[in-house]
Amino acid sequence: MADAPTHRNFGYAWLAFAIAVAVHVTDEATHDFLATYNPTVRAIRAHLPFLPIPTFTFPVWLGGLIAGIALLLCLTPLAFRGNARLRLVGLPLAIIVGVLNSFGHIGSSIYLGRWMPGVYSAPLLLGAAIWLLFATGRLKPHGGSVARA
Repeated sequence: MADAPTHRNFGYAWLAFAIAVAVHVTDEATHDFLATYNPTVRAIRAHLPFLPIPTFTFPVWLGGLIAGIALLLCLTPLAFRGNARLRLVGLPLAIIVGVLNSFGHIGSSIYLGRWMPGVYSAPLLLGAAIWLLFATGRLKPHGGSVARA
């Protein structure tokens, strides 16, 4: 049980990330994210038709995200046990869903000069993603990487 604090930290980081994703989805949903997202996707497809970027209706988009958040929450007990496979999943999840998504909302708000849907919760999501990255045990706060599972 020497790894119990490490497992517990990963569990709390996983739970915080799931909650941050839920807050972020709520932020997007209440600020009409799809009104910005779908036209952007159509414009990208007009120039790059080979990119398989989907457009969504609100029920499908929200339903899929709610299912994803529910899955994250259901996997939380495994995170508190330090499940090695979940740690592997946590790394790309934190990078793609957390870091890149947050920077996308913040960066597009700066670029366009207006608050984009999801930008209010982006710092919370970014913080939770960074915590999850370190809690996976693959990154050390003082530099260097370590491959523990």
